[in-house]
Amino acid sequence: MTTSSKLRCVALISGGLDSMLAAAIVKKQDIEVLGLCLDIGFGPIPKKVSKPVHPAVKSAEQIGIPVEVMDISEEYPRVLLNPRHGYGSGVNPCVDCHIEMIRRAKVYMESNGAKFIVTGEVMGQRPMSQKSYQLAIVARESGVGDILLRPLSAGRLKPTLPEREGWVDREKLFGIQGRGRGTQLQMAREMGLTHFTQPAGGCLLTDKGFARKFFDIVNQKGKENITLVDLRLLKTGRHFRITPWLKLIVGRDEAENRYLEDVAGGLMGLAETVDHLGPIAVIDGDPAEDELRIIAGIVARYGKGRNESRSLVKYRKGKNEKVLEVEPMSTSGPERWRI
Repeated sequence: MTTSSKLRCVALISGGLDSMLAAAIVKKQDIEVLGLCLDIGFGPIPKKVSKPVHPAVKSAEQIGIPVEVMDISEEYPRVLLNPRHGYGSGVNPCVDCHIEMIRRAKVYMESNGAKFIVTGEVMGQRPMSQKSYQLAIVARESGVGDILLRPLSAGRLKPTLPEREGWVDREKLFGIQGRGRGTQLQMAREMGLTHFTQPAGGCLLTDKGFARKFFDIVNQKGKENITLVDLRLLKTGRHFRITPWLKLIVGRDEAENRYLEDVAGGLMGLAETVDHLGPIAVIDGDPAEDELRIIAGIVARYGKGRNESRSLVKYRKGKNEKVLEVEPMSTSGPERWRI
């Protein structure tokens, strides 16, 4: 817990521009801002072996505030799989996601002696989650009411408790509305802010390809049977539905190979080429002999021996191992199973 005598607030920091600006606007009013980033686990996988710096940390450094990155990925599937307010254009449960984050921010606020919560939401910027009535839903259902301040659009919303009490000067807040970002970019230039992620750019839940893979496992397994590992595997690789009960995920580069083996190794079957460099593939299900040969042909297709007449592919699950000699599939061959 901090010990400053200043009035204190908690700002949700995502790594994007809007949350940076919202926190900076409040900080300028001589308020101590504590940054909080809630990592739901659906950002891109790291491409380096060393752990990358989280975008929220870079954001907080630029505006001179501390930030705590809190991993909520193990609890988040509850929100993702059963959103009360539905999905956006992909499988992004944005309203439910905002409610969950504000709830957690409230707990963090109370444990750190802060008085209110700040977010970078802009009215009308995201049509599936930031219309005025949706902003009201988030404030109400998260249980925070009017201690939730949105500095970028405050001028178009009813005054909140921090404004009414004079903790912040409403005249120094903004009234931005709509999807244009010209005002925010101008503010960033004036503040010297240069490093930030694009809107929704780091959230795979908005991606159409991710949505296809998500609904594939929902249709085949049912939401009640989907595990955290299932969801983590959706983040990367080429996905193939061999049969209703059998799925293949093939890595596209070294980082994806490493991620797939880390997530699924020991839990699911793995396949890889033996005689040439190639991908790691995860097998969700127990393949019959003919299905295993299909899998081996697909894996060989994406290895360095794709143009050879034969290739060796090793299948392993637990203590069981088997090496198959197969003909790599043609370029278009795997597409019949591609999700």
